[in-house]
Amino acid sequence: MVPERFRVADRRQETADTWTLELEPVDRPGGFRFRPGQFTMLYAFGAGEVPISISGDPAVPERLVHTVRAVGAASGAICRAEPGRMLGVRGPFGSHWPLGDADGRDLVVVAGGIGLAPLRPVLYEILGARERFRTALLLYGGRQPDQLLYSQEIEEWRERGLDVEVTVDIAPAGWPAGVGVVPDLIDRARFDADGAVAFVCGPEPMIRFSAEALIARGVRADRVHVSMERNMKCAVGHCGHCQLGPEFVCRDGPVFTFERMRAAFGLRDV
Repeated sequence: MVPERFRVADRRQETADTWTLELEPVDRPGGFRFRPGQFTMLYAFGAGEVPISISGDPAVPERLVHTVRAVGAASGAICRAEPGRMLGVRGPFGSHWPLGDADGRDLVVVAGGIGLAPLRPVLYEILGARERFRTALLLYGGRQPDQLLYSQEIEEWRERGLDVEVTVDIAPAGWPAGVGVVPDLIDRARFDADGAVAFVCGPEPMIRFSAEALIARGVRADRVHVSMERNMKCAVGHCGHCQLGPEFVCRDGPVFTFERMRAAFGLRDV
């Protein structure tokens, strides 16, 4: 419950309202170890704390990486933190993306907007052990090109053997990739749905329709895993803000099977 001190080592802007921060532990000599899909509570002194999924490489524990959108007082203060500034960190918390379930199978990673950030550790793990999976596919979409994350890195992932398809809702003239919503990419993607495993993160409507598109292709509902990270609040399930029926997202998630969360997507404002 007590934040540890981390120093901002690097800060770079991703989009108009989103920054990636690399943090160095001050009081944790062995670095910060986590599993893809887990999150921390980030604390800006004097402004408050927010739950943010970790977006760095699990193989590099000496750097803790978060991609943060400035949407409130605490997240705005975190995004403004210049190199050398101290932030507080609690964690890691939560469940993780079950990469072991995808061994020897086709793995489909589906992301919308900033939902790519919690999935980036998965992509690092895939590229670090590409032989574990048959097809490894990233389907990524956003509202428009300047709102897509990690544009340069996506090209590097392609060069290293990751199949990547990108789409946007609105595109300028000359846009070289697709135009449309993310579920459209699922309809066209080449993968063997029988036995495939899928990880999905993004806005709730996008998660719902993408999961349903995967199931329509033949992927089993218990092999479609989704992140409910937007519902997190205190990290320990104490405040109750994250409760969805019998589940507490902070404590039991944020990664669940779509089968387990399916009813929640029918609730208003979820």
